[in-house]
Amino acid sequence: MPRSTDRQTDPAAATASLAAEAALLEGRLRLLREAINTVDARIDAVSETLRRLQHAVAAPADGQKHPGGACDTRLDHSTTGRP
Repeated sequence: MPRSTDRQTDPAAATASLAAEAALLEGRLRLLREAINTVDARIDAVSETLRRLQHAVAAPADGQKHPGGACDTRLDHSTTGRP
């Protein structure tokens, strides 16, 4: 909604207000980037653990290859319904 024309906005006050808001937004952005970096690191750690577990699985006793064997590191979502 537009401001009333009978109230004049002080440019210095508007500038100070915008600068304060920009500082708050920059702080929030920094926190979000840190959170994203934390999540990325956790994803990497879990992925590495899954790779190690997959490679540690013993071969079947009959010598045949497991479905989705050690060289296939993708997860099988066919049973979960996820893409």
